[in-house]
Amino acid sequence: MDEARDRGAWSAAVLLSLISGGIGVVSMDAFRGQWAADRTAALQLAGIAEACVLAASIVLGAVTHAIARTLGGTGRFAPTASLFIVVFWVTDLPRMAIAAWLPTGATFVQAATWTTWGFGYVLAVLLIRGQHHLPTRKSAAAVSVQMLAALALLKLGPVR
Repeated sequence: MDEARDRGAWSAAVLLSLISGGIGVVSMDAFRGQWAADRTAALQLAGIAEACVLAASIVLGAVTHAIARTLGGTGRFAPTASLFIVVFWVTDLPRMAIAAWLPTGATFVQAATWTTWGFGYVLAVLLIRGQHHLPTRKSAAAVSVQMLAALALLKLGPVR
């Protein structure tokens, strides 16, 4: 079990970040308007947005690792950061799929947003607890900062 826990999942993390970023970009009205006006510019902007989503995901994973280490954790960087990214995006994909077809202000989309965020938070706490051998409270503290930042930066958009 320790051997599996010590492996990074960078290919899955990058793939999920790019897929999620692509779904997020395509579902935005601004992208659709740009696509109708100039497809080349729309694809260039989508590429830039994809790179930014990937960079933000890596930064969120790295900061989660740093906070866990500050709180006394003993986990390694690659597994912690990459698995955090995987957990983050896997739990958000259902919401993104729903939000791609329904307005973001719809009650169902908002309920899916909060549900997937809460589920992702619980899984991330369990991940940090296992990776860094921390008590649950310290794991929750390490994950809380990142999940709030992710909530504000990447997931919610307009919240009612």
